[in-house]
Amino acid sequence: MSLLFFKWFKKIFPPTLGILLIYYSYTNTTSFERIEIYSSMRSADYKFVLLSICLGILSHLSRSIRWQSMLKPLGYKIKILNSIMSVLVAFLSNLGIPRSGELLRASSLSYYEKIPFEKSFGTIVTERIIDVIILIGLLLFGVMISSKIGIPKLSISNELLISIIPLITLVYIFYYVISKTTFKNKIEIFIGGLKKGVFSISKINNKPLFVFHSLFIWTCYFLMFYVVKFSLPETYNLGFEPLFIAFLAGAIAMALTNGGIGAYPLAIAAVISQYEISYESALALGWIVWTSQTLMIIIFGSLSFVFLPILNK
Repeated sequence: MSLLFFKWFKKIFPPTLGILLIYYSYTNTTSFERIEIYSSMRSADYKFVLLSICLGILSHLSRSIRWQSMLKPLGYKIKILNSIMSVLVAFLSNLGIPRSGELLRASSLSYYEKIPFEKSFGTIVTERIIDVIILIGLLLFGVMISSKIGIPKLSISNELLISIIPLITLVYIFYYVISKTTFKNKIEIFIGGLKKGVFSISKINNKPLFVFHSLFIWTCYFLMFYVVKFSLPETYNLGFEPLFIAFLAGAIAMALTNGGIGAYPLAIAAVISQYEISYESALALGWIVWTSQTLMIIIFGSLSFVFLPILNK
């Protein structure tokens, strides 16, 4: 009973929280302020938003290439299109059910590239660990340069726990159900394959290129947020510090609700408004960034979902 409750809680809580935060954002602004926010979004220079979307696409391409290099030492050379589309489908899935994308991503390769599920999933776990390490480094740097905002350390551990532990548990249950081997072999096969996937990073031939992609992904994440500041006159002259701290706040907010719905714009507004920018303009910036990137995931993720089976007949 408790497991069933936890399962449904994980599915229902993030989107419910997102809806409540949108409601909170709406009720805590006056009609005049909402008009100002809408006006700012409507008059924004959307060529910078388009540039942001292009940077977002580059980050996904880089992630796909990095994933390809992690699977190669395991003896699997996957098609780059399958890698790209699996990554995009995973991000799309995460908008609906948090962390479900990692399962779907590994399942896609298992189905279309005949790679054992536990091995591809192991590489994804390694990816998540690398992302968390980079995020921790960025958070520490943010604390060092911030003159106004402190970032609670608890958010780091929460992100780590939310990202990895439930995934391993869910995948083991999934693999246990579909496996036809004995209980002992299930454990041995799964753990063995998972270890091979996780430690595939140690066998990568071109490690400098792997490090480059890892840093490039997060550089694109920051730049796709940074360039949107030029779309609004009120945020045009914002410096590096407020934008970097806001970027970190947004990264943490993405873990709270499905794709950051509701939480992301509020996190951005909470930080940017501390730097002599009106709350309405800061909130407009948050909504522009979130909306553009979410639409990009919905469009390209949906196309990938359709074309993945077509290209793998």
